[in-house]
Amino acid sequence: MFKIINSRRNNIPILVLLATVLVLLIWSFQTGSVIEKDIPSITALNVILLLFIGFSAALFGSLIGVGGGTIVLPIIHFWMGYPLPIAIGTTLFSTIFTAISGGYGHFIRQNLNLKATLWIGGAGILGVILGSWLFTFLATQVTLLRFFLGLAFLWPAIYMILEVVKSKKSPPKETKTIPGPRWGWGVLGIFMGLSTGLFGLAGGYILVPSLIYLFGAPVYITIGTSLGAIIPLAFIGGGIKLVQGYVDINTGLLLSASAIIGAQVGSATIKRFRTNTLKLIFGFYFLYFSIKLIASYFSIMI
Repeated sequence: MFKIINSRRNNIPILVLLATVLVLLIWSFQTGSVIEKDIPSITALNVILLLFIGFSAALFGSLIGVGGGTIVLPIIHFWMGYPLPIAIGTTLFSTIFTAISGGYGHFIRQNLNLKATLWIGGAGILGVILGSWLFTFLATQVTLLRFFLGLAFLWPAIYMILEVVKSKKSPPKETKTIPGPRWGWGVLGIFMGLSTGLFGLAGGYILVPSLIYLFGAPVYITIGTSLGAIIPLAFIGGGIKLVQGYVDINTGLLLSASAIIGAQVGSATIKRFRTNTLKLIFGFYFLYFSIKLIASYFSIMI
């Protein structure tokens, strides 16, 4: 009985977060604010599509620990036609709510090292501020931005594919701690924040492989810590992008509403899945978009 009551209490923050997003979404639609005429209109079909994308990205992101932004960004840019700077800003804005939901879900299940989370997230704030400033120069150079974004997608693609290839190697023993010096966590956080500000990808695709391979961290704790550390970076980076005018609020809130639920499902079921298949699928998925982005810099359409 106590576990049931405690479980219900644990769900209260998520329900409050979801209610907040829904209130903001209603307000956003009523004001009818549009930041750029080239943004796709929010039709009934697009509403359903964005809700599905948000849920799926948060679910899989919570399972493989790279964050939902790496899934959302290429879909809304290439398939839905959002301008790249707006796609980056909107993706990062929606990551605020995804990270809070996923990070909290892992926290209450003790899949998170709080000390490492605070060090990485705290140091990452410096990186995200610098990255957001550099983004203002790249935002007007869309072709160059695509090139650098393509290079950024190469890392998670290679990591995931190699992770499956090396899967026969025994993984680190599952403990509740992350080895390594605190200054190392801080340096990693700065690089993670820089990526967040520049590309809107929250940096989980950097943090997860780095903690596992450089620090010898256990997988489940790494994934939870990654989502927890993303929270301040997404909040500050997404807030800066919003002020700079690179966020379509309607789209961001629709993605966020379903992502909150998807992140909870992922954090609750992560230990029931063997993630190698997902990593292989998304590894080739990211590799495809990496090649596509880099090729577009050379005026080659794929």
